[in-house]
Amino acid sequence: MAVGDTKELKERIEGISSIEHLTRAMSLVSSAKLRTSKVRLEKTRRHFRIVTDSIEEIFHNTVQIESPYLEGTREIKKKGFIVISSSRGLCGAFNERVIEKAQKSIEDKENSVIFAFGSKGAEFFKSQNYEMSAAYLGPPENLSFLNAKMVCDPMIQMYNREELDELNLIYTAFKSSLKQEPEVVRLLPFVSKKKKEDIPERVQLVDYEPSEEAVFNYLVPKYVEIMLFKAITESVVSENAARMMAMENATDNAQEIIEELTMSYNLARQSAVTQEITEIIGGANALS
Repeated sequence: MAVGDTKELKERIEGISSIEHLTRAMSLVSSAKLRTSKVRLEKTRRHFRIVTDSIEEIFHNTVQIESPYLEGTREIKKKGFIVISSSRGLCGAFNERVIEKAQKSIEDKENSVIFAFGSKGAEFFKSQNYEMSAAYLGPPENLSFLNAKMVCDPMIQMYNREELDELNLIYTAFKSSLKQEPEVVRLLPFVSKKKKEDIPERVQLVDYEPSEEAVFNYLVPKYVEIMLFKAITESVVSENAARMMAMENATDNAQEIIEELTMSYNLARQSAVTQEITEIIGGANALS
């Protein structure tokens, strides 16, 4: 093998080694972010359960509630879809999977509107000529609960004005560090996710002021707000987990390539040394 070949192999080894150092560092950063975001998610889940339990308790322990937020109160014509993606890459198929889930869920493109969180999803739906009501292009992890509430209010107002008849949430649910799955949740109109027998009956009289309907109508928008924030938080955890795994896999692949190239480089060096020795011996024989 020519000297130029060994030089090229050496340059490739050095280049892939630099990439391997980068992916290893990104894996460590993602691992640290994953731990932090998981703590935040657990706190959000606790608050979420308090609100949902209160809504479920009112819903199942009253004879009848009149509310525009309940299923069956209007014909479903226009649907809204909140799609949470990432604003950064290098996280495997994280964005592709949630976008694919959204595409399958949007059955009627003409009567659907997108609320996109994260630039990856926003850019895709804009390129495919979906109707976009709003796009929040910053990294979702930068959104506080107050920010989530502010961006959620216009969606609820659109529902109240009957500009939307249904509001859905599409995000990546965190199952474990090795498993994240895109999910679709209908936020409005509200539908109970628990069976009546799973809700404890009231052991004492509870009075809701000014009325059960008023409390219910107050809590449902709060449910939408905290559900959005929970989904954003969970999506961030899933993104960090997906990026950590992607960078670990990239690091492992880089190490394998480096090992193969190093073996080829050593063989090339041995071949070059052998060739030089052969030429020296041949030259000496020719002179003798």
